[in-house]
Amino acid sequence: MSYSLKAASVTLQTVLQQSFAADPALAAYFAGGAIISLGTPDDMEKAGKFGLSLWLYRLIRDEQTLNQPPLRPAPNRIRRRPLPVRLHYLITPIISSAAGGGSPETEQHVLGRVLQTFNDHPLLSGADLADAFQGTDIALAVRLETIELDNIARIWDSLERSYQLCLSYEVGVVPIESAREDISEVPVDVALAEFGIGELVGGP
Repeated sequence: MSYSLKAASVTLQTVLQQSFAADPALAAYFAGGAIISLGTPDDMEKAGKFGLSLWLYRLIRDEQTLNQPPLRPAPNRIRRRPLPVRLHYLITPIISSAAGGGSPETEQHVLGRVLQTFNDHPLLSGADLADAFQGTDIALAVRLETIELDNIARIWDSLERSYQLCLSYEVGVVPIESAREDISEVPVDVALAEFGIGELVGGP
């Protein structure tokens, strides 16, 4: 599925929305106009939005499952394996006083709720899934990752803004399905032994 990246992002977005709605203080803040955006922190501020930036800033191939053999959905059909990728999200609170927030306490409350949510639900599957992943057997593992100071500084430099308190999460494995059609193949029914001429005529 070429839309797997979007489905993974919307799944995280939906899980966090539900979690914030269950927190009395944050429910009021997000009901007052705060949103969970898939854009960068700059995108949110330029659009006059506030809440939480859930930005997919990096993705890599999952080397452990990359070279698995092709799938065989039927005896006479072969399907290319999906490209397995791991997604890395930068999660940044963009706090505004417009809805009663705008304080370090609100920023820390938002990030604390994110940590709590994914610590309690490190594997998203079944009813947790949203968008194109609904009704599938996909399971997304969500893991808090530590980024070295130099690397996180480069991320913020690329955004051309000062460092801000944030979290980074790795999500995987997300499958990118092949767009190629299945290959038709006549299955082998019986394997026949081959004999050399010398063996048939009693050669040496």
